[in-house]
Amino acid sequence: MDLTLENKGRRDAIINAKFLAGVTMIAIVMASLVLIISGLGIRLIGVVPGAEEIWRLLIYLVLSILYISFWLGAAILFSVVFKSTATSALASLAVWICLSFFIGLGGSFLADAVAPVSQTADMAEATNAFLKNAEIQRVASLFSPMTLYGDATSTILDPLRKTTRAFVLMGPLERFSLSRFQNPLPLGQSVVIVAPFMISLIAITFVCFGICYAVFMRQEIRST
Repeated sequence: MDLTLENKGRRDAIINAKFLAGVTMIAIVMASLVLIISGLGIRLIGVVPGAEEIWRLLIYLVLSILYISFWLGAAILFSVVFKSTATSALASLAVWICLSFFIGLGGSFLADAVAPVSQTADMAEATNAFLKNAEIQRVASLFSPMTLYGDATSTILDPLRKTTRAFVLMGPLERFSLSRFQNPLPLGQSVVIVAPFMISLIAITFVCFGICYAVFMRQEIRST
């Protein structure tokens, strides 16, 4: 029994170290890229970023690390499930393509089936149908990690962006007022908008690694 527990502890350290080492390398590479690009930008533009801009870059760095860590966890999971390296690589590629591109296409088909947009004489009915169609597509697209990451980073890096929604219905007077009197959002408000996306990225990363951990440890228990 003691030998089994000791073996289990050693295997537990292997899977944890594999994931943590990958996350550490991702963090080092991403931090280096952000510093290099920021340095080149300061040299070319000649504008030194303030404290708020630095915090926005740090939040962008954290989001990028979380996003890449999710795919790292998925790759480790497939390497644990499949014994063949080629099979695990192809499975990882297939999941990446599905979650990154096909979810948006499927959301469009689902929205057209549930709330089709038709040309009617009633403008109010047509507007409501269009808004419902766009909302269904938006909700479906949130199942894609790429959408979560893209919306979060574009919102945190652009202070003038007030929402993560790609489509906002506004009248001509509202558009004129927004373009003429638009002010950048403070950092705190941008963080509030981005917080649900960051939490979602953290959650799916931990869920993916948790499944990988459970599968790996179960295989080890069976082998002993």
